[in-house]
Amino acid sequence: MARAADRTNLGIWWAGARPRTLPAAVVPVAVGTAAIDGGVIWWRAVAALVVSLALQIGTNYVNDYADGERGTDSGRVGPVRLVGGELATARQVRLAAAISFGAAAVVGAALALAVGPELLVVGAASILAGWAYTGGPRPYGYYGFGELFVFVFFGLVATVGSAYVQVETVTGLAVVAAVPVGLLAVALLVMNNLRDIPGDTESGKRTLAVRIGDRRTRQLYVALLVGTGLGIVACGLFRPPALLGLLGLVRAVEPVRSVLGGRVGRDLIPTLGATGQTQLATGLLLTIGLAIG
Repeated sequence: MARAADRTNLGIWWAGARPRTLPAAVVPVAVGTAAIDGGVIWWRAVAALVVSLALQIGTNYVNDYADGERGTDSGRVGPVRLVGGELATARQVRLAAAISFGAAAVVGAALALAVGPELLVVGAASILAGWAYTGGPRPYGYYGFGELFVFVFFGLVATVGSAYVQVETVTGLAVVAAVPVGLLAVALLVMNNLRDIPGDTESGKRTLAVRIGDRRTRQLYVALLVGTGLGIVACGLFRPPALLGLLGLVRAVEPVRSVLGGRVGRDLIPTLGATGQTQLATGLLLTIGLAIG
């Protein structure tokens, strides 16, 4: 059991925020901002990034305390679990989630004042979705809907929303660009859930990976990366330099080999990291291509 002093250690809390998942918050803001026509209002871009990061971290903390309370983190491999690893109490982690969501709400409200009240509705829906992923009496992440949540909120909503706060309208390019962004974020979750199939099966957590099985989850992972490439090609029809994003998918060669090679459990931890690197590299190259296009 961790010492009491460890419970205030910022390094532990940073690890509990699961930094490897944060590209899922950075990439949509970068891509959405680059997909606009005209100059960038930089304070709005920074505010959108803060909101996205706060939502991601808040969702991760909810996942930590909710899984910890249910006992589904027992013996799980992968990132630090604050509650499951007895590094913090469920109450402390719940408070950290509330603070994260509160930060998203405050900064989002500032954006709403500048752009329009519709952002309040989107923000409230995003916070509710982040909490209900694994929190509450019937968390949808336990019933195989986590991938849908990630695609909608960390793909469509975050990307289109980041463009919207700049130009105050929904554009076709932002919607198209949101597809590969969302698919990359889903690929990260699928890899995480592939690694956790044995533990989730034992604990009764019915993720999509548990529902469709090991082999189909591996096929889904590869299909998501292929779909990402096709989405980038579609972006190239609007702005040809966006095809730079395809270079980022070169980083996916290694994780694809690992997945198709049958790696399991702890052996998939480096593959999860490589998937995050693929997401970040592809997203940033797509951002550059859209920006110069």
